[in-house]
Amino acid sequence: MKSFSQSCENNKGPLLEILRPLLELKHALLEIGSGTGQHAAFFAASLPQLLWQTSDVAAHHSSIEAWIGGVDNALPPIVLDVDADDWPQACYDSAFSANTAHIMHWPTVVNMFQGVAGVLEAGAVFALYGPFNYQGEYTSPGNEAFDRQLRATDPGMGIREFDAVAELAASVEMSLLADHAMPANNRTLVWERN
Repeated sequence: MKSFSQSCENNKGPLLEILRPLLELKHALLEIGSGTGQHAAFFAASLPQLLWQTSDVAAHHSSIEAWIGGVDNALPPIVLDVDADDWPQACYDSAFSANTAHIMHWPTVVNMFQGVAGVLEAGAVFALYGPFNYQGEYTSPGNEAFDRQLRATDPGMGIREFDAVAELAASVEMSLLADHAMPANNRTLVWERN
């Protein structure tokens, strides 16, 4: 069954503008939390030199498979629970995740960074898209309302502090390359594996 996310539809164009130059010389990408599969289908088709490995918990696989059908360089989803120790044994030169850090509990965000660092080769890049706070402040009233909604649903969820995420990345030997402002008060943070 093909699920649909309006936010994926809205942000795929601006995200491609960031990802195309970042990934043009890359060959193997792991997407953490492929969700509906919309991003994988669009980005893989737009970056034909790149093998795009989708991943998510098993419940999302049928939608991912429906979206990526016919996209030769988008690989069928693998089961990936970032809190488990079953990260792929493969090595990648790039990784991508969108709208995941704010729906994960903080210990899971930590596990995601540790897992990503473990599968990336030196010089590989990790792009993380979503909303972030800076110096304890929301970047917009909309983000503040969104954060309240998240925390009302589950107190472990919420918009993450940029400084905390940057410190986490540094602790697993990733250096910040870029912090891109995006539409709808989101950001794309890009790190390089040392």
